[in-house]
Amino acid sequence: MNTRKTSPAAALATAAIDAIVEGRHGDPFAVLGLHEAAGTLVLRAFVPGADSVDAVTPDGDLLAHLGRRHAGGFFEGALPRRTAYRLRAANRDGTWTVDDAYAYGPVLGPIDDWLVGEGTHVKLYDRLGAHPIDHEGSAGVHFAVWAPNARRVSVVGDFNGWDGRRHAMRKRVGTGVWEIFVPALGAGTIYKYEIIGADGALLPLKADPVGFRAELRPSTASIVCDTANFAWSDGEWMAARARQAPWRAPMSIYEVHLGSWRRGDGNRWLSYDELADTLVPYAVDLGFTHLELMPVNEHPLDASWGYQPIGLFAPTSRHGEPAGFARFVDRCHRAGLGVIVDWVPAHFPVDPHGLARFDGTALYEHEDPRQGFHPDWSTAVFNFGRREVVNYLMASALFWLDRYHVDGLRVDAVASMLYLDYSRKAGEWLPNRFGGNENLEAVAFLREMNKAVYGRHPGAVTIAEESTAWPAVSRPTDVGGLGFGFKWNMGWMHDTLEYVKLQPVHRRWHHNQMTFGMVYAFSENFVLPLSHDEVVHGKGSLLARVPGDAWQQFATLRAYYAFMWAYPGKKLLFMGQEFAQGREWNFDAGLDWSSLDVDWHRGVQALVRDCNRLYRSQRALHERDCEADGFRWVAVDDADSSVFAWLRLPGDGAPPLVAIANFTPVLREGYRTGLPLPGRWREVLNTDAALYGGSNHGNAGGVDAHPGESHGHPNFANITLPPLATVWLVHDGDA
Repeated sequence: MNTRKTSPAAALATAAIDAIVEGRHGDPFAVLGLHEAAGTLVLRAFVPGADSVDAVTPDGDLLAHLGRRHAGGFFEGALPRRTAYRLRAANRDGTWTVDDAYAYGPVLGPIDDWLVGEGTHVKLYDRLGAHPIDHEGSAGVHFAVWAPNARRVSVVGDFNGWDGRRHAMRKRVGTGVWEIFVPALGAGTIYKYEIIGADGALLPLKADPVGFRAELRPSTASIVCDTANFAWSDGEWMAARARQAPWRAPMSIYEVHLGSWRRGDGNRWLSYDELADTLVPYAVDLGFTHLELMPVNEHPLDASWGYQPIGLFAPTSRHGEPAGFARFVDRCHRAGLGVIVDWVPAHFPVDPHGLARFDGTALYEHEDPRQGFHPDWSTAVFNFGRREVVNYLMASALFWLDRYHVDGLRVDAVASMLYLDYSRKAGEWLPNRFGGNENLEAVAFLREMNKAVYGRHPGAVTIAEESTAWPAVSRPTDVGGLGFGFKWNMGWMHDTLEYVKLQPVHRRWHHNQMTFGMVYAFSENFVLPLSHDEVVHGKGSLLARVPGDAWQQFATLRAYYAFMWAYPGKKLLFMGQEFAQGREWNFDAGLDWSSLDVDWHRGVQALVRDCNRLYRSQRALHERDCEADGFRWVAVDDADSSVFAWLRLPGDGAPPLVAIANFTPVLREGYRTGLPLPGRWREVLNTDAALYGGSNHGNAGGVDAHPGESHGHPNFANITLPPLATVWLVHDGDA
């Protein structure tokens, strides 16, 4: 019970009453509720629209009549004793009961103030946002929001007629956090924050920065939601994940935009549960180890694909409630499928209901547009030098791992975070304190974020989309790295796609585009990404960029996929490319599933399934993805034939694997290939097999390696290389 002592003069001051009625009072808890004044218990209430107000017991017995002090709805009266109470209001239209929010003390305490103040509240989401709780004997919702420069903050919604005077919040002066407990509310309550800025201006209504659920666009309010009590059944998965070393485990990622993987009747979005019923078994059947979901954070613009999020704690409502997303992750785990989500801490949109100038000042962003505005995306850049902002982002990262059990975060646009001059011309950016272009505060944040993720969630991974030569992105922070587990290999992706775009007759002059990647292949822990970025903005699909007739296009794509799956690094393939969709990706429609009526498309899908199966079962293909000792060239310089051959080597006696790719339409029989071991080498994959739509040339039954030096190895075999094809052979023992 709030019983702050005030003097009778202060309690009765007309100016204070006017400020309450006009919504200008910065500390309504000093006026409203139950107070002791000159030895008398005085109850003051603001009930707009009431002609009379009584204080009653929870059972409805009269405690006192309150006199009206202001026609706008301010009432005051003496209570005979300290007790729980409710307000019974009446006017000519009837009588109603009010549960007075100003009867309750604060929920947050000194420890919260301490942690928020120093920016180390790693479970900030447990304290800020809207939480259904029991407080001082009543059920209701606790609201808390950071707005240090505001004059007044109120929570508004249908429950109070969107009247910001009704539930003005208490400010915790040391931290700038405003809070209020509103009794009788619960999950499903729609709300926003009404804020008066430091200059006295009323701001656009703001969604909750730590909101856990949001209305479906174009509506923008937050919705009270309990995310702490999902029923999980993935304990076995989580325990196994904690024991795993991700860099030595198979990781084949199916990247998905949930809104356009498949559509329902009338082109509607599928729900999280429908996606669990369809997407999960599909990815499992194809042998992928992980789904990577393009951002599931709430976002206002469909065309941003989620990369301009408003709600860093809310799964998008496009597919249903947060509990549905939790069930989706749980279903993935029970099916043996990991879940990685794309996470965007680099920037945010400037929509008026979002974070931009949240309390009337540049709170989450920089004031100076040379630091706080991103020219590429017309978005605001987070101020990584502000401890509260870093705390907010850190809590968001941990939230998805904690509350939703996701297995990793793919951090978007890391390069834009690292460089102060990213996409800026001279004079459009400010150097750091040493005069350089490195964003030192962002670097410090990324290191701390990665340390927190790996320290608190064993087996989880972080993956950087970083496209520059920044050193040691995926190296530990204690040796100067950024601490990510993996980094997208953008150089490999660019070089190899440029190669396969060439006519076969020209590839001999660009041989190094397929081999150069090995110069730096082990400088980082790499993921090889054929992502959504490669099939949008006029680039066409992967199939469409390959030259030649249909036979050559499909054959080249199959050879390229097998080249990729045998190349060191974890794998990522964007949806639709597993069956060679012909058109460019369209975020506003489902994939072209009818393509699977055509044999060639089914053949590519079958190949991806077999590549994944072998990648997981052949230890040589995944155990040393990130170690130089797991790779050795066999034929690296046969540019005239456009042939590449290399070995993948496991660490402890498991059979090695040789991959040989022929990127010309020429059948090469008896191609002499050096091998480390004599005996039988079994052909386990041939992209020219009839099963996949090929011409069925190859090495049925395998080949025998005989003593004789070749390509730096003591043995050799004569191998048939089908046209525009890649073959894999595994050592199968002595002949």
